[in-house]
Amino acid sequence: MLSVALRTLRARWTTFVGSFVALALGVGLIATMGLALAASLDAPDRRPERFAAAPVVVKASGLLRVPTPVGDRTEELDFPPPLSPALVRKVAAVGRTVEDRAFAVRVVRTARASHEVRAGRTAPAPLVGHPWSAAAFAPYRLDAGRAPEAADEVVATGRWAAPGARIRTDRGTVTVVGTVRDLGFEHALFFTNARAAELSPPVHQLAVSADAGAVRAAVAGTPGVRVLTGSARAQADADPDRDGEALVVVNTMLGTAAGVTGFVSVFVVASTFAFGVAQRRREFGLLRTAGATPGQVRRTVFAEAAVVGVAASATGCALGAAAAPWLAAWLVKSGVAPGWFAIGTSTWPYQLAFWTGLSVALAGVVAASWRAGAVGPAEALRDAAVDSGVMTWGRRFFGAGLLLTGLGLLAFTLVTEPGSLLGRKAYTSRPMLLITAFALLAPVLVRPLIRLLTWPQARLRGAVGLLVRQNASTAIRRTSAVAAPVLVTVALAGSLLGAVATVADAKAGEVRRRTTADFVVSGAGDRGFDAATVARMRRVPGAVVSPTAAGAVYVLEDGVALIRSDARAAEPSALAATARLPLVAGRSADLDDHSIIVNDEWREHTVGRSVAVRLGDGTRRTLRIAAVMRAGTGDNGVYVTPRNAAGAPVDRVDVAVRKGGDADAVAEALRAGVGDGGRVFTKAAWVAASYPATDSRTRAGFLLVLGIALLYSGIALANTMVTATADRVRDLAVLRLAGATKAQVLRLVAVEALTVVAVGAVLGVLVAGLNLLGMWGALGVLRVPSVPVMPWSALLAVAAACAATAVVSAVVPAWLSLRRRPVERAGTRE
Repeated sequence: MLSVALRTLRARWTTFVGSFVALALGVGLIATMGLALAASLDAPDRRPERFAAAPVVVKASGLLRVPTPVGDRTEELDFPPPLSPALVRKVAAVGRTVEDRAFAVRVVRTARASHEVRAGRTAPAPLVGHPWSAAAFAPYRLDAGRAPEAADEVVATGRWAAPGARIRTDRGTVTVVGTVRDLGFEHALFFTNARAAELSPPVHQLAVSADAGAVRAAVAGTPGVRVLTGSARAQADADPDRDGEALVVVNTMLGTAAGVTGFVSVFVVASTFAFGVAQRRREFGLLRTAGATPGQVRRTVFAEAAVVGVAASATGCALGAAAAPWLAAWLVKSGVAPGWFAIGTSTWPYQLAFWTGLSVALAGVVAASWRAGAVGPAEALRDAAVDSGVMTWGRRFFGAGLLLTGLGLLAFTLVTEPGSLLGRKAYTSRPMLLITAFALLAPVLVRPLIRLLTWPQARLRGAVGLLVRQNASTAIRRTSAVAAPVLVTVALAGSLLGAVATVADAKAGEVRRRTTADFVVSGAGDRGFDAATVARMRRVPGAVVSPTAAGAVYVLEDGVALIRSDARAAEPSALAATARLPLVAGRSADLDDHSIIVNDEWREHTVGRSVAVRLGDGTRRTLRIAAVMRAGTGDNGVYVTPRNAAGAPVDRVDVAVRKGGDADAVAEALRAGVGDGGRVFTKAAWVAASYPATDSRTRAGFLLVLGIALLYSGIALANTMVTATADRVRDLAVLRLAGATKAQVLRLVAVEALTVVAVGAVLGVLVAGLNLLGMWGALGVLRVPSVPVMPWSALLAVAAACAATAVVSAVVPAWLSLRRRPVERAGTRE
């Protein structure tokens, strides 16, 4: 069988080019995704930055640890408590100890002095303040000027300011008296130790020059304290988990892309192989007539698929090795991955990609080879002329089963957990079932769609419309194979982009209805607004001011699950004047220092009941439920009073204009009161700025996924069109002999290609529409008014790209074939 397969491949190599290219590209994409995933799973350990030269660091853990019957449950605290003065004294008795402080500093403007801020340079943001004594542990060394000695003196990192520069900050006007080299991990201003202690009294970590064992003995028995040495000192840096969090994003993105890539490659390759085998039914019929048994025909097809699969998989692995570094560089450039992210030396992605490609190649010919070997010789010869029996019972069974499964799961989730339909995993994976179902049922759907799409053409004068309808309706296998990649691309684009737009629109609408304020003042940076700024805003005539702070509340559900909920701290009377909470029970006016407003996703959400919670700093409180909100799209967290916010800074102020007040005057007074410390938005502008359609990382992820799908489907579409057109050489020659001109034949081929692409696009829109209807239903169950958003511009662009690819891939081979005399072509046989 292998020798027959090799001779067949050599003689009919053009038939297998499409399958080879489609499979090689699919394996290459799987290998590329696998190599990038392997790199994200093998991140290097972060080295200490701020305390690289410190022997020991004592740090407040910032971890909430709650014992349960099945073990401790932990969560990161929003506002970890500082180290106690008693503990600081105990550690200081062991060895030289430096109290470290870190606080936000915002530059308002630079003032001219004897030495100005360097020409063309601006103050970097964000800036962080530290005591000068902590600089030695990075280590920072003075490269100009001297150390700070007075309260208004600082040392700056980098070269943006020279000694002598006067800088106005939200911490007062300071003079740069020295500079140190920028080490690349922060932009800092170093104050005197005394001034840093005034600006930020709490101490969260200590740098200790002493034996680690002695330090551990000193802190023994003190809960919530960690002693860090070696590489663990990196946990004392600002945002120590940033690389890990970035890699989680990379993992999620690449995992989604790999899943979509695998699905698209399996789908398109199986379709391409099946079409290639279907084209050779005449050849199989001749083999059966010559005495070949059904088993021999099947083994021959499998041997051909194995040879093509091995060669294409090996080629795909080579393509993946070349493409993976480009993908890593793009992820870094897009800001998705850390700057050090690069492809490593893992080999398992090559194994996965190679064997997946070979398996797909063999699986792609199972059904077609079985049909080819199972029919009798005369039936096979008769079947080779016209497509019939395409819709087998197996295809009907699996197509209907997948369709019912997809719709059934959607209905079940709507009833049991509608909120899960709004998650990225759900709207990324859910379309795959429906895409496969529609592809299997395509022969049933293609004929009525073709008749509908060609009805206007058929009524025009000339035979083009009639020929397009008959050709596309008769060659169901060819039509389905060409429509398949269009269906995948359009369905994915519509489902992914439409789902994101629908959820974003629903979130924005929910916030718009919840906020009744006329203006929203947003704080600049992490520091938020100080008490003086809030007091100035409260004094604005004609304004009702509602300052709020972001925090967190933790609750232990069922005695084993520690759940974190975003919290908003607000004054009850002002909250009622500037917000319309989506309450299902209770009143927002009943909120006080002993109560909480929860949402209906909480295990306990009965008004009047008490719940045991931990606040943002870990403090345990028992609060009464004053009211219950709808969970909605997930942004409705909980509300507490400022007393239960663990000192969270005010980061947002909602302002309502009193009846009869002047909105313009209020806005102007707010801008004057907040100064450079924040921005004053109208309600509409704040919603638009806070809830954009997609963030940069999400946009990059979707570009990656859709780019892969479009590229792969485009190449598969081109291969299928070239193969299908080459197989119609004799039909085109017969048209020429019947009197058609070359231009008419080429126009027929182009119109037929456009019609088939339109069939795939319509099926793709139907799949996307079903997915968006499911999401719309979920939002309706959650009582969030919304309208499904179909991304028509993106779908038109994808369909246009597919149409252009199909027309070129069909017309060029047809034009080349028409260069020979029709009589010569009309006599051509396989």
